Amino acid sequence: MNIDNVMKLEFLSKSQNESFARSVVAAFIAQLDPTIDELADVKTAVSEAVTNAIIHGYENKLGTVEIVARIMSRTVEIEITDSGKGIENIEVARQPLYTSKPELERSGMGFTVMESFMDEVEVSSVPYQGTTIKMRKTFKKL
Repeated sequence: MNIDNVMKLEFLSKSQNESFARSVVAAFIAQLDPTIDELADVKTAVSEAVTNAIIHGYENKLGTVEIVARIMSRTVEIEITDSGKGIENIEVARQPLYTSKPELERSGMGFTVMESFMDEVEVSSVPYQGTTIKMRKTFKKL
């Protein structure tokens, strides 16, 4: 599939950057003229992925989070990458209500939320090297 447009964003793993990342991705996909619901879905999924990188990937240490978004026809592909601690068991981490931070009263629904709002979610991770979440969503034609 041909790439029509691409953007790359890198920021520090500070929680206040989560809303910034969500807004930048929303502005980028606006060129596809998504519905309000489609836009909200992508923003929510990006928020969950970025929050996971900050809270679980870096565990209160500073690092960088990178977002690469690609538009291909009516589909957006968003990759969110951290170089944090990684995920030892991806299948366990993807289970609803699983959280590695119960003391933070996390709901453990991050991956479930991403999967419910996006068409595809792929997770790749190497312990002590980082995690990449790749999500795709195809927008309806108006």
